[in-house]
Amino acid sequence: MRMNDQSHRPQLAVAATIAQDLRSVVSKLKRRLREQADVGDMTPAQVSVLLRLEKDGPMTTSSLARAEGMRPQSMGAIIAALDAAGLVRGTADPNDGRQTILSITEACRRWIEEGRAARQDWLSRAIETRLSSEEQDHLLSAVKLLQRLADD
Repeated sequence: MRMNDQSHRPQLAVAATIAQDLRSVVSKLKRRLREQADVGDMTPAQVSVLLRLEKDGPMTTSSLARAEGMRPQSMGAIIAALDAAGLVRGTADPNDGRQTILSITEACRRWIEEGRAARQDWLSRAIETRLSSEEQDHLLSAVKLLQRLADD
């Protein structure tokens, strides 16, 4: 074994420990953020569909199913529940009358925005009240590093 390989091992161990701790912390933070938004009786799949429609815009049931990695029949059941709750609406596809284009309703858009605002407010308050100014500066530096990792 070359000397360079031996000196590299401790760095790999440190990186592995950081990666494990980071995954754990990110998961816990995601859980805490989810708790801040009232999703009521909605399933994670229903929330995911609403967020996809909000982000990607109107889609057909089959394109939504492909994007979410599920069968069209399963997506149909999700859409039926969201439609009954008044969160999505369907309009005839102008190019193919057999297809329905789904989009979120204004009520759904408000619900998404309120959820984001609640999560932002919770996180801002937690940072402000639980971290010193110096710790906030460290967190800002860490966020920049995490952004670099995420952008690769």
